[in-house]
Parts: sequence; C-alpha cells; structure tokens
Amino acid sequence: MFTIQTQLFEEQDVRFGPIDHETHPEVESKWTHDAEFMRLMELKPVRPLSPAMVKKQYEAIEKEMEENKNLFYFTIRAREDDRFIGKALVEWIDWTNGNGYLRLGIGAEEDRRKGYGSQALRMLLRHSFGELNLYRVTAVVPAYNEGAIRLFQKFGFMEEVRRRKALNRDGIFWDILSFGLLNTEWQAWNGQG
Repeated sequence: MFTIQTQLFEEQDVRFGPIDHETHPEVESKWTHDAEFMRLMELKPVRPLSPAMVKKQYEAIEKEMEENKNLFYFTIRAREDDRFIGKALVEWIDWTNGNGYLRLGIGAEEDRRKGYGSQALRMLLRHSFGELNLYRVTAVVPAYNEGAIRLFQKFGFMEEVRRRKALNRDGIFWDILSFGLLNTEWQAWNGQG
C-alpha cells in the first residue's frame, strides 16, 4: 500500500536524483563509448559522445521535461557514495489514456548485476503508478537483452508485442519485444490489491 511515508526516490542501495551538469557529462560520455551498454539502452543507432555533447543532451531533456510535461528523467545514484551509476525514464506519456514508456540502464559494467536495476525499476514503478497515476506502462526491449527481459518479467510485465526481425545489429536481425504492466497488476503483484 502506498502511504505518505513511502519513499518514492530511495531504495536500499540506490536513489533517484536530478542531473548534475558539472559531473555527469563526463561519466555518461564514458558510457557512450561502451557499445554493449549503448546497445542495451538504445534501439536507435549509437555513437560515442563527448562530455559537451552529453551536456547538450541534458539541456534538451530538461527543456522537454519543462515544456512538454511528458518525460520524467532520473539519475540513478549509489546510496553509499552518491555516485552516478545509471538513468531511469518515464517517457512518451499519454496523459489522456494514462500510458507511459519506461527505460532504465546501469552504465558501468562493474555496477551491473548487483540488484541496482531491480531497485531502480521498483522506484520507477512506484513513481509511475503511485505519483503519476498512470494506468499502464510499456517497456520496449531488443530480444538480445536477456537481462532486461528477465527483469521486466520478474516485476510481472507481460510480453504483448513481438516485432519480428525489426532491429539490425551487425548484420543480424533481432526481434523487438514490448512488455506491458497495468497499475492493477502492479498493485496485486506488489501486495497492494
């Protein structure tokens, strides 16, 4: 059950925070040089970015958040040292129908497979359903991202759409999967129904 005391932006090991324009561009620039991370996080073609280019992206994100009101962007930080370790988004929000899309990623390889993604997804779902009052959320994942598929299934997401051979990576065509979760399913799964 969501209560006024429920922490929206903190879990055991991670917390959500805002963009830090001084330190985050340097960190995220390094992530863009990691083809594995970028291909797990993005469906569009990827390229390495300089810190200045990342900073411009942050400015565009903040402008879109302010003007369009259909994007919520969070940095994921390790609680032990407040280190920037990833990003989480609720985007393409359709307020009329209560729909939104989720994306999240843990940047550095040494920070992956430690449970940070699960904790970040739990916070993102609490925010999406408890704060934004969305009716449903969707996550779009390439079929080769087995970790993300397991993560979304662990949280009760159902595979709803499979676009066969819709993504070309290095001459191999992969399926793109859409997973969906309804607010009522989340509440039942989370013991709130």
